[in-house]
Amino acid sequence: MKSPSSLALVLVGVGLASVPASARAQRVVPKIADLCPMGYVDTFNGKCSTLGVMSYTVQPTNGKACPSGWMNVGGGYCRKK
Repeated sequence: MKSPSSLALVLVGVGLASVPASARAQRVVPKIADLCPMGYVDTFNGKCSTLGVMSYTVQPTNGKACPSGWMNVGGGYCRKK
Protein backbone atom coordinates (compact mmCIF):
# COMPACT_ATOMS: atom_id res chain seq x y z
CA MET A 1 0.00 0.00 0.00
CA LYS A 2 1.27 3.47 -0.84
CA SER A 3 2.03 5.93 1.90
CA PRO A 4 -0.18 9.03 2.25
CA SER A 5 2.74 11.29 1.34
CA SER A 6 3.40 9.50 -1.95
CA LEU A 7 -0.31 9.65 -2.77
CA ALA A 8 -0.32 13.38 -2.04
CA LEU A 9 2.70 13.84 -4.32
CA VAL A 10 0.90 12.03 -7.14
CA LEU A 11 -2.21 14.18 -6.65
CA VAL A 12 -0.14 17.38 -6.73
CA GLY A 13 1.56 16.20 -9.93
CA VAL A 14 -1.80 15.46 -11.53
CA GLY A 15 -3.08 18.87 -10.43
CA LEU A 16 -0.09 20.66 -11.96
CA ALA A 17 -0.44 18.70 -15.17
CA SER A 18 -4.01 19.95 -15.53
CA VAL A 19 -2.89 23.62 -15.50
CA PRO A 20 -2.01 24.82 -19.00
CA ALA A 21 1.71 25.54 -19.33
CA SER A 22 0.95 29.08 -20.45
CA ALA A 23 -0.93 29.77 -17.20
CA ARG A 24 1.73 28.73 -14.68
CA ALA A 25 3.80 31.19 -12.66
CA GLN A 26 6.68 32.33 -14.84
CA ARG A 27 9.78 34.40 -14.21
CA VAL A 28 10.74 34.40 -17.90
CA VAL A 29 8.28 34.65 -20.81
CA PRO A 30 8.77 34.96 -24.57
CA LYS A 31 8.62 38.54 -25.85
CA ILE A 32 5.58 38.48 -28.17
CA ALA A 33 5.04 42.25 -28.58
CA ASP A 34 7.21 45.38 -28.81
CA LEU A 35 7.11 45.81 -25.03
CA CYS A 36 7.39 43.35 -22.15
CA PRO A 37 4.44 42.82 -19.79
CA MET A 38 4.23 45.03 -16.69
CA GLY A 39 6.67 43.73 -14.07
CA TYR A 40 9.02 42.18 -16.65
CA VAL A 41 12.29 43.53 -18.07
CA ASP A 42 13.45 43.10 -21.68
CA THR A 43 16.55 40.88 -21.64
CA PHE A 44 17.28 41.64 -25.34
CA ASN A 45 17.28 37.96 -26.32
CA GLY A 46 13.62 37.65 -27.30
CA LYS A 47 12.56 37.10 -23.69
CA CYS A 48 11.21 39.12 -20.79
CA SER A 49 12.25 38.40 -17.20
CA THR A 50 11.29 39.44 -13.67
CA LEU A 51 15.01 39.05 -12.85
CA GLY A 52 14.08 36.47 -10.23
CA VAL A 53 12.29 39.00 -8.03
CA MET A 54 8.70 37.80 -8.57
CA SER A 55 6.77 35.02 -10.27
CA TYR A 56 3.55 35.91 -12.05
CA THR A 57 0.93 33.64 -13.55
CA VAL A 58 0.57 34.95 -17.09
CA GLN A 59 -0.90 33.77 -20.36
CA PRO A 60 -0.83 35.21 -23.89
CA THR A 61 -3.87 37.27 -24.92
CA ASN A 62 -3.82 35.91 -28.49
CA GLY A 63 -5.44 39.18 -29.58
CA LYS A 64 -8.49 38.66 -27.34
CA ALA A 65 -9.71 40.26 -24.11
CA CYS A 66 -8.41 38.76 -20.86
CA PRO A 67 -10.72 36.21 -19.20
CA SER A 68 -12.55 37.00 -15.98
CA GLY A 69 -10.14 37.09 -13.03
CA TRP A 70 -7.22 38.15 -15.24
CA MET A 71 -5.91 41.64 -16.09
CA ASN A 72 -4.12 42.93 -19.17
CA VAL A 73 -0.49 43.74 -18.31
CA GLY A 74 0.61 44.69 -21.82
CA GLY A 75 3.13 42.99 -24.02
CA GLY A 76 0.42 40.65 -25.29
CA TYR A 77 -0.16 39.03 -21.87
CA CYS A 78 -2.83 38.72 -19.16
CA ARG A 79 -1.89 38.21 -15.50
CA LYS A 80 -4.00 36.39 -12.93
CA LYS A 81 -5.43 38.80 -10.33
